[in-house]
Amino acid sequence: MDLGLRGRTALVCSSTQGIGGAIASALAAEGAKTVVTGRRGARAQEIAARLPQAIGVETDLLAPHGPEELFRATVDAFGPPDVLVLNGPGPRPGQAADVTVEDVGAAIEATVLPHIRLISLALPTMRARGWGRILAVGSSGVAAPLANLALSNLGRAGLAGYLKTLAAEVAADGVTVNLLLPGRIRTDRTAAVDAANAERTHRTVADVERESVAAIPAGRYGHPAEFAAAAAFLCSAPASYVTGVALRCDGGLVRTL
Repeated sequence: MDLGLRGRTALVCSSTQGIGGAIASALAAEGAKTVVTGRRGARAQEIAARLPQAIGVETDLLAPHGPEELFRATVDAFGPPDVLVLNGPGPRPGQAADVTVEDVGAAIEATVLPHIRLISLALPTMRARGWGRILAVGSSGVAAPLANLALSNLGRAGLAGYLKTLAAEVAADGVTVNLLLPGRIRTDRTAAVDAANAERTHRTVADVERESVAAIPAGRYGHPAEFAAAAAFLCSAPASYVTGVALRCDGGLVRTL
């Protein structure tokens, strides 16, 4: 299938490793001019050098002007983005009973505000062109809140509500807005969550992982490349009638339709 991404500009946040890195590689393989981003500038440039047409940009989206600087670097290199992939690390693990007001503010600042700032920069050109793809990497916690991830559940659900509202507002302009929700994808973030759960429950990480795998009908953790393939489709031209959707890529982990 031709995904219609050749020559398009794709900005992929937090794409120096894991899910973000896999998405950047998948979009680049489809011919998109790709902006690889992360706090480690050398790593972003190293990954970009392996892709057909890409640049690496050192970015801290939580810095006062981080989103604006990243957008400017994208425009200077390839023009305004046609594809915007919102991605970033989640808040620290923890239980809901332990959450403070300060924790809530930090969670919103990390998981919601930088993404809305980037959308506000990219959206006007997308609407003017009549074509755009906004895709947020979320969490299966949006569909079914996850134990010991209270702050992530809170922040990502807030972003999901905003994106669903936005999708209806811009659909007639040729801009789609979707979420892609990972389950247990084998990444550094997943390893950190497993380690935190092991410490909290006084078990080994291996025991925690075995328990997690037992709850997944597919019988294994997912691979970043599998997740990236779904992301590439949602960012594609053939997906023009898919918007306002939260699609799970979780091996059947969440037992709802």
